[in-house]
Amino acid sequence: MNSLFERYSWQRAFGQSVACGTIRSRPEDFIVEEKLGFEPSGEGEHHFLKIEKVGENSEWIAKLLARYAGVKRRDIGFSGLKDRQAKTTQWFSVHIPGKREVDWSVIENEAIQLLEQTRHNKKLRRGIHKGNYFKLTVRDLEGDKALIESRLKKISEEGVPNYFGEQRFGIDGRNIESAELLFKGEIKVHDRAKKGFYLSAARSFLFNSQISERIKEGSWNHLAVGDVAQFDGSGSCFKIQEIDDSIEVRQKSLDIHPTSALWGNGSLMTDGAIEQQEQRVIDQFPLLRDGLKNAGLEQSRRATRLCPKELIWGFPEETVLEISFVLPSGGFATAVLNELIK
Repeated sequence: MNSLFERYSWQRAFGQSVACGTIRSRPEDFIVEEKLGFEPSGEGEHHFLKIEKVGENSEWIAKLLARYAGVKRRDIGFSGLKDRQAKTTQWFSVHIPGKREVDWSVIENEAIQLLEQTRHNKKLRRGIHKGNYFKLTVRDLEGDKALIESRLKKISEEGVPNYFGEQRFGIDGRNIESAELLFKGEIKVHDRAKKGFYLSAARSFLFNSQISERIKEGSWNHLAVGDVAQFDGSGSCFKIQEIDDSIEVRQKSLDIHPTSALWGNGSLMTDGAIEQQEQRVIDQFPLLRDGLKNAGLEQSRRATRLCPKELIWGFPEETVLEISFVLPSGGFATAVLNELIK
């Protein structure tokens, strides 16, 4: 039997892809630059390091920094996991009590470059960064350029479903398989980071399934009574008691978005038909539903719509598309590409 991940495919909002092409032919085709959103204070016990890396994931860099500084892995902070098969820039923090200086330049090699260093009085926490800038190159492009540009304009004007990207689920969905084994009690995972990957994959799978259902019903980007709305670029939410002109204008202008549940302990915040829809989708996957609750995760909300900002594109060659945009923290560039190319 195919795995849970292989048995389910999620709906696209705008129909079939208008082109096909190859991404990640080389790391430089997938550039990610973290936008921290605040200036480190320049003083404190947390060394802040801005690192450019190629072919390495964020967790590996964190462990490298811990070994070099002679501290525990828990003393290393970073705001978001960045793709391994990419050229990425992000900040790391290293907690070193006292005024001890460290020559961080020795960590540099062909894959790791130290771009900037300073200090701050607080550790970097997950999700604290404002967003990420992406510059993507699609090669071996096949498709009508007029249709591609029309779809890009639609994405710019209407946003895309805020799916978690396939990298969240591991190669061939292996993180989901591991989550199922964990919830069945067939494996034990003592590594905190690894267990977190599995729990996150299970939660993301349930979230993506809810969005897919809303796309089927035509409500992924439209609020209804009983929905919980979220402000664009913010975690702040409020319940929709009625749909008035103000709500209509704000959702059309991409200022507020519907949300779906990030599953865990607690009651769904939605009401009526929306609550029933969410519960119906989640109940299709009882192992994931109960496993996340038993793991102690608390329920929260995530917007169903993702809005790329500063979206720019061009065709430097006949079969090459370059596209750049900015996404808020937690947004996946592959969610944008999913509505464009196969």
